[in-house]
Amino acid sequence: MNSDKEHKDKVGAGHPASAFTRIERVPPLMMLLYLSMVGITVLFVILVAAYAQTRYYSSLPSGLHPFPRYFSLSTIVLLVSSYTLSQAPRLYKEDDVSGLVRCLGATLLLGITFIGLQLLGWRELVQQGIFFSGEASGTYVYIISALHVTHLLGGIVFLTLLLMHSLHASRDAVRTLVFIRNPFRMRQLRMLGLYWHYIDGLWIALFAVFLFLY
Repeated sequence: MNSDKEHKDKVGAGHPASAFTRIERVPPLMMLLYLSMVGITVLFVILVAAYAQTRYYSSLPSGLHPFPRYFSLSTIVLLVSSYTLSQAPRLYKEDDVSGLVRCLGATLLLGITFIGLQLLGWRELVQQGIFFSGEASGTYVYIISALHVTHLLGGIVFLTLLLMHSLHASRDAVRTLVFIRNPFRMRQLRMLGLYWHYIDGLWIALFAVFLFLY
């Protein structure tokens, strides 16, 4: 009889209901983050497709203008920010809240630097005679870049809040202990890392498209 029960359990393990059970166990905030990332991906796929089509039918030849160097520099900065943030879970597990504060602070600084470099990249576009209200393909470059910066700002707000909580906890031993033992903080850190690395990867993909079509 036990073997029959084990057999049923094995058969039921592959049932679609088990997949729904796993989905139900995902925290609501994490599920919201996943859905947001799917929506963001769809948005940028549509914009990139429209940009590629507009660029294809444009009368302007490719390589007419040099690619903004600040876009390239901003890509390097964002990659470094992903590396610094990737150290955060390790510092949290080691109960090193002071190190976590430095890690989050460095990531925040790099994120702000990325936005500044994007603005300088837009200035380069203007100097090349590519304006927002000019050639349609140029307009898409501004829109895609600006929307990416907007989504990064969402991550920066979340990062800033977590940094403030970490800084507050690091100033007192009791608050540090409560902070480290709070599973919600660990979940927040995981969500931040997931979103930040996603935004980083998204920009790498957009950057590659710009290099190919610009």
